[in-house]
Amino acid sequence: MSQVTKALGQGSLQAASAVGNLARHPLAPVKSARASIQDIWNPPPDEPEVFEEMTLLEHLEELRSRIVKACLAFAPAFIIGLIFSKSLIALIERQAHITGGFQILSPTEPFTDYMKVALYIGLAIAFPVIFYQAIAFVGPGLTRREKRYVLMSLPFVTVLFILGVLFAFFIAAPQAFGFLSTFGDGLFRWDPRGQEVLNFYLKLMIGAGLAFQLPAVMFVLAKLRILSAQKQAALWRFALVGILIAAALITPTPDPFNMLVAASPLLILYGLGLLLARRA
Repeated sequence: MSQVTKALGQGSLQAASAVGNLARHPLAPVKSARASIQDIWNPPPDEPEVFEEMTLLEHLEELRSRIVKACLAFAPAFIIGLIFSKSLIALIERQAHITGGFQILSPTEPFTDYMKVALYIGLAIAFPVIFYQAIAFVGPGLTRREKRYVLMSLPFVTVLFILGVLFAFFIAAPQAFGFLSTFGDGLFRWDPRGQEVLNFYLKLMIGAGLAFQLPAVMFVLAKLRILSAQKQAALWRFALVGILIAAALITPTPDPFNMLVAASPLLILYGLGLLLARRA
Protein backbone atom coordinates (compact mmCIF):
# COMPACT_ATOMS: atom_id res chain seq x y z
CA MET A 1 0.00 0.00 0.00
CA SER A 2 2.83 2.33 0.83
CA GLN A 3 4.42 1.63 -2.56
CA VAL A 4 1.19 2.55 -4.31
CA THR A 5 0.94 5.75 -2.30
CA LYS A 6 4.55 6.55 -3.08
CA ALA A 7 4.03 5.93 -6.78
CA LEU A 8 0.95 8.15 -6.81
CA GLY A 9 2.88 10.84 -4.99
CA GLN A 10 5.70 10.69 -7.51
CA GLY A 11 3.22 10.81 -10.38
CA SER A 12 1.55 13.87 -8.87
CA LEU A 13 4.92 15.58 -8.46
CA GLN A 14 5.82 14.81 -12.08
CA ALA A 15 2.47 16.14 -13.29
CA ALA A 16 2.84 19.29 -11.18
CA SER A 17 6.38 19.74 -12.49
CA ALA A 18 5.16 19.35 -16.09
CA VAL A 19 2.38 21.92 -15.52
CA GLY A 20 4.92 24.30 -13.96
CA ASN A 21 7.31 23.89 -16.88
CA LEU A 22 4.46 24.49 -19.32
CA ALA A 23 3.47 27.65 -17.42
CA ARG A 24 7.05 28.94 -17.49
CA HIS A 25 7.66 27.88 -21.10
CA PRO A 26 4.26 27.79 -22.91
CA LEU A 27 5.91 27.39 -26.33
CA ALA A 28 7.91 24.31 -25.32
CA PRO A 29 5.51 21.79 -27.00
CA VAL A 30 5.56 23.85 -30.19
CA LYS A 31 9.36 24.01 -30.15
CA SER A 32 9.53 20.25 -29.54
CA ALA A 33 7.26 19.53 -32.51
CA ARG A 34 9.26 21.96 -34.63
CA ALA A 35 12.48 20.21 -33.64
CA SER A 36 10.96 16.85 -34.62
CA ILE A 37 9.98 18.22 -38.04
CA GLN A 38 13.40 19.78 -38.50
CA ASP A 39 14.98 16.43 -37.64
CA ILE A 40 13.13 14.91 -40.59
CA TRP A 41 13.68 17.92 -42.83
CA ASN A 42 17.39 18.42 -42.16
CA PRO A 43 18.92 15.05 -41.20
CA PRO A 44 22.62 14.74 -40.34
CA PRO A 45 24.66 14.23 -43.54
CA ASP A 46 26.32 11.06 -42.23
CA GLU A 47 23.05 9.38 -41.18
CA PRO A 48 22.16 6.37 -43.42
CA GLU A 49 18.83 6.21 -45.21
CA VAL A 50 17.02 3.35 -43.48
CA PHE A 51 13.41 2.41 -42.91
CA GLU A 52 11.68 0.44 -40.21
CA GLU A 53 11.13 -3.28 -40.73
CA MET A 54 7.91 -4.90 -39.54
CA THR A 55 6.60 -8.44 -39.60
CA LEU A 56 3.44 -9.42 -41.45
CA LEU A 57 1.52 -9.61 -38.17
CA GLU A 58 2.70 -6.14 -37.21
CA HIS A 59 1.63 -4.80 -40.60
CA LEU A 60 -1.84 -6.32 -40.20
CA GLU A 61 -2.15 -4.95 -36.67
CA GLU A 62 -1.09 -1.52 -37.89
CA LEU A 63 -3.59 -1.71 -40.76
CA ARG A 64 -6.38 -2.65 -38.35
CA SER A 65 -5.49 0.25 -36.08
CA ARG A 66 -5.48 2.75 -38.94
CA ILE A 67 -8.82 1.49 -40.30
CA VAL A 68 -10.43 1.73 -36.85
CA LYS A 69 -9.16 5.29 -36.38
CA ALA A 70 -10.41 6.28 -39.85
CA CYS A 71 -13.84 4.80 -39.09
CA LEU A 72 -13.99 6.61 -35.74
CA ALA A 73 -13.31 9.86 -37.57
CA PHE A 74 -15.87 9.08 -40.29
CA ALA A 75 -18.74 8.20 -37.90
CA PRO A 76 -19.35 11.73 -36.51
CA ALA A 77 -18.62 13.20 -39.95
CA PHE A 78 -21.38 11.02 -41.44
CA ILE A 79 -23.80 12.26 -38.77
CA ILE A 80 -22.95 15.83 -39.77
CA GLY A 81 -23.56 14.78 -43.38
CA LEU A 82 -27.04 13.53 -42.46
CA ILE A 83 -27.82 16.92 -40.94
CA PHE A 84 -26.68 18.97 -43.93
CA SER A 85 -27.65 16.55 -46.71
CA LYS A 86 -31.05 18.13 -47.27
CA SER A 87 -29.60 21.64 -47.58
CA LEU A 88 -26.94 20.47 -50.02
CA ILE A 89 -29.50 18.66 -52.19
CA ALA A 90 -31.61 21.83 -52.28
CA LEU A 91 -28.53 23.82 -53.34
CA ILE A 92 -27.78 21.32 -56.11
CA GLU A 93 -31.39 21.58 -57.30
CA ARG A 94 -31.08 25.35 -57.61
CA GLN A 95 -27.76 25.11 -59.44
CA ALA A 96 -29.22 22.48 -61.80
CA HIS A 97 -32.27 24.71 -62.53
CA ILE A 98 -34.71 22.09 -61.25
CA THR A 99 -38.05 23.10 -59.73
CA GLY A 100 -40.32 20.89 -57.70
CA GLY A 101 -37.67 18.35 -56.69
CA PHE A 102 -35.67 15.69 -58.49
CA GLN A 103 -37.31 13.09 -60.69
CA ILE A 104 -37.15 9.55 -59.27
CA LEU A 105 -37.78 6.22 -60.99
CA SER A 106 -37.43 3.89 -58.00
CA PRO A 107 -39.26 3.83 -54.64
CA THR A 108 -35.95 3.59 -52.77
CA GLU A 109 -34.19 6.30 -54.79
CA PRO A 110 -34.97 9.23 -52.41
CA PHE A 111 -33.47 7.35 -49.47
CA THR A 112 -30.39 6.14 -51.38
CA ASP A 113 -29.74 9.60 -52.87
CA TYR A 114 -30.07 11.25 -49.46
CA MET A 115 -27.67 8.75 -47.90
CA LYS A 116 -25.28 9.10 -50.84
CA VAL A 117 -25.03 12.87 -50.32
CA ALA A 118 -24.54 12.36 -46.58
CA LEU A 119 -21.79 9.85 -47.35
CA TYR A 120 -20.03 12.32 -49.65
CA ILE A 121 -20.22 15.06 -47.00
CA GLY A 122 -18.88 12.68 -44.35
CA LEU A 123 -15.98 11.62 -46.55
CA ALA A 124 -15.16 15.24 -47.33
CA ILE A 125 -15.11 16.20 -43.64
CA ALA A 126 -13.14 13.14 -42.54
CA PHE A 127 -10.81 13.22 -45.56
CA PRO A 128 -7.86 14.85 -43.71
CA VAL A 129 -7.94 12.19 -40.98
CA ILE A 130 -8.42 9.31 -43.44
CA PHE A 131 -5.63 10.62 -45.66
CA TYR A 132 -3.33 11.01 -42.66
CA GLN A 133 -4.04 7.44 -41.51
CA ALA A 134 -3.18 6.15 -44.99
CA ILE A 135 0.10 8.08 -45.02
CA ALA A 136 0.90 7.00 -41.45
CA PHE A 137 0.37 3.36 -42.43
CA VAL A 138 3.00 3.50 -45.19
CA GLY A 139 5.23 5.83 -43.15
CA PRO A 140 7.36 3.08 -41.54
CA GLY A 141 8.34 1.89 -45.01
CA LEU A 142 9.66 5.29 -46.07
CA THR A 143 13.17 6.60 -45.61
CA ARG A 144 13.77 9.93 -43.93
CA ARG A 145 14.18 11.64 -47.31
CA GLU A 146 10.94 10.14 -48.62
CA LYS A 147 9.14 11.24 -45.45
CA ARG A 148 10.49 14.73 -46.05
CA TYR A 149 9.05 14.77 -49.56
CA VAL A 150 5.69 13.53 -48.29
CA LEU A 151 5.67 16.13 -45.52
CA MET A 152 6.46 18.82 -48.07
CA SER A 153 3.79 17.80 -50.56
CA LEU A 154 0.85 16.85 -48.32
CA PRO A 155 -0.49 20.36 -47.56
CA PHE A 156 0.02 21.46 -51.14
CA VAL A 157 -1.74 18.43 -52.64
CA THR A 158 -4.64 18.70 -50.17
CA VAL A 159 -5.22 22.41 -50.82
CA LEU A 160 -5.11 21.88 -54.60
CA PHE A 161 -7.65 19.05 -54.42
CA ILE A 162 -10.00 21.13 -52.25
CA LEU A 163 -9.69 24.09 -54.63
CA GLY A 164 -10.51 21.80 -57.56
CA VAL A 165 -13.60 20.45 -55.81
CA LEU A 166 -14.81 23.95 -54.90
CA PHE A 167 -14.21 25.15 -58.46
CA ALA A 168 -16.23 22.26 -59.86
CA PHE A 169 -19.12 22.70 -57.42
CA PHE A 170 -19.53 26.47 -57.44
CA ILE A 171 -18.32 27.45 -60.94
CA ALA A 172 -18.06 24.59 -63.44
CA ALA A 173 -21.27 22.71 -62.52
CA PRO A 174 -23.59 25.78 -62.47
CA GLN A 175 -22.15 26.94 -65.80
CA ALA A 176 -22.64 23.50 -67.33
CA PHE A 177 -26.22 23.18 -66.09
CA GLY A 178 -26.96 26.71 -67.26
CA PHE A 179 -26.09 25.61 -70.80
CA LEU A 180 -27.69 22.15 -70.66
CA SER A 181 -30.98 23.31 -69.15
CA THR A 182 -31.58 25.87 -71.91
CA PHE A 183 -30.34 23.82 -74.85
CA GLY A 184 -33.18 23.02 -77.25
CA ASP A 185 -35.64 25.14 -75.28
CA GLY A 186 -39.15 24.23 -76.34
CA LEU A 187 -38.09 20.90 -77.80
CA PHE A 188 -37.14 19.10 -74.57
CA ARG A 189 -38.50 19.12 -71.04
CA TRP A 190 -35.69 19.67 -68.53
CA ASP A 191 -36.34 17.13 -65.77
CA PRO A 192 -33.21 15.02 -65.07
CA ARG A 193 -33.10 12.24 -62.49
CA GLY A 194 -31.68 13.05 -59.10
CA GLN A 195 -29.30 10.10 -59.26
CA GLU A 196 -27.86 11.27 -62.58
CA VAL A 197 -27.36 14.82 -61.31
CA LEU A 198 -25.56 13.64 -58.16
CA ASN A 199 -23.30 11.35 -60.20
CA PHE A 200 -22.62 14.29 -62.53
CA TYR A 201 -21.47 16.38 -59.58
CA LEU A 202 -19.34 13.57 -58.14
CA LYS A 203 -17.49 12.88 -61.41
CA LEU A 204 -17.01 16.59 -62.08
CA MET A 205 -15.58 17.31 -58.60
CA ILE A 206 -13.24 14.32 -58.62
CA GLY A 207 -12.05 15.17 -62.14
CA ALA A 208 -11.40 18.81 -61.22
CA GLY A 209 -9.67 17.82 -57.99
CA LEU A 210 -7.31 15.54 -59.89
CA ALA A 211 -6.73 18.07 -62.67
CA PHE A 212 -5.76 20.69 -60.09
CA GLN A 213 -2.81 18.47 -59.10
CA LEU A 214 -0.94 19.72 -62.19
CA PRO A 215 1.55 21.91 -60.24
CA ALA A 216 2.34 19.05 -57.85
CA VAL A 217 2.99 16.68 -60.76
CA MET A 218 5.27 19.20 -62.46
CA PHE A 219 7.17 19.76 -59.22
CA VAL A 220 7.69 16.01 -58.69
CA LEU A 221 8.89 15.55 -62.29
CA ALA A 222 11.46 18.29 -61.79
CA LYS A 223 12.43 17.05 -58.32
CA LEU A 224 13.07 13.54 -59.61
CA ARG A 225 14.98 15.00 -62.59
CA ILE A 226 12.65 13.33 -65.06
CA LEU A 227 11.62 16.58 -66.74
CA SER A 228 13.36 19.83 -65.88
CA ALA A 229 11.64 23.20 -65.66
CA GLN A 230 13.29 24.31 -68.90
CA LYS A 231 11.95 21.29 -70.79
CA GLN A 232 8.50 21.74 -69.27
CA ALA A 233 8.48 25.36 -70.41
CA ALA A 234 9.68 24.35 -73.89
CA LEU A 235 6.77 21.91 -74.19
CA TRP A 236 4.15 24.63 -73.64
CA ARG A 237 2.37 23.83 -76.92
CA PHE A 238 1.79 20.22 -75.86
CA ALA A 239 0.80 21.42 -72.39
CA LEU A 240 -1.78 23.77 -73.92
CA VAL A 241 -3.31 20.96 -75.97
CA GLY A 242 -3.35 18.69 -72.91
CA ILE A 243 -5.04 21.38 -70.82
CA LEU A 244 -7.72 21.89 -73.47
CA ILE A 245 -8.34 18.14 -73.65
CA ALA A 246 -8.56 17.95 -69.85
CA ALA A 247 -10.98 20.90 -69.83
CA ALA A 248 -13.13 19.16 -72.44
CA LEU A 249 -13.21 16.00 -70.31
CA ILE A 250 -13.96 17.88 -67.09
CA THR A 251 -16.73 19.98 -68.64
CA PRO A 252 -19.29 17.67 -70.26
CA THR A 253 -20.74 20.48 -72.40
CA PRO A 254 -19.44 21.06 -75.95
CA ASP A 255 -19.70 24.87 -75.95
CA PRO A 256 -16.40 26.79 -75.97
CA PHE A 257 -17.42 29.13 -73.13
CA ASN A 258 -17.66 26.41 -70.47
CA MET A 259 -14.52 24.79 -71.85
CA LEU A 260 -12.69 28.12 -71.42
CA VAL A 261 -14.03 28.41 -67.87
CA ALA A 262 -12.50 25.02 -67.03
CA ALA A 263 -9.25 25.67 -68.90
CA SER A 264 -8.50 29.09 -67.38
CA PRO A 265 -7.53 27.87 -63.87
CA LEU A 266 -5.53 25.02 -65.39
CA LEU A 267 -3.48 27.51 -67.40
CA ILE A 268 -2.81 29.48 -64.21
CA LEU A 269 -1.83 26.25 -62.42
CA TYR A 270 0.50 25.41 -65.29
CA GLY A 271 2.32 28.71 -64.73
CA LEU A 272 2.46 27.98 -60.99
CA GLY A 273 3.85 24.53 -61.79
CA LEU A 274 6.66 26.08 -63.83
CA LEU A 275 7.61 28.29 -60.89
CA LEU A 276 7.62 25.31 -58.53
CA ALA A 277 9.64 23.26 -61.00
CA ARG A 278 12.28 26.00 -61.04
CA ARG A 279 12.35 25.93 -57.24
CA ALA A 280 12.84 22.18 -57.36
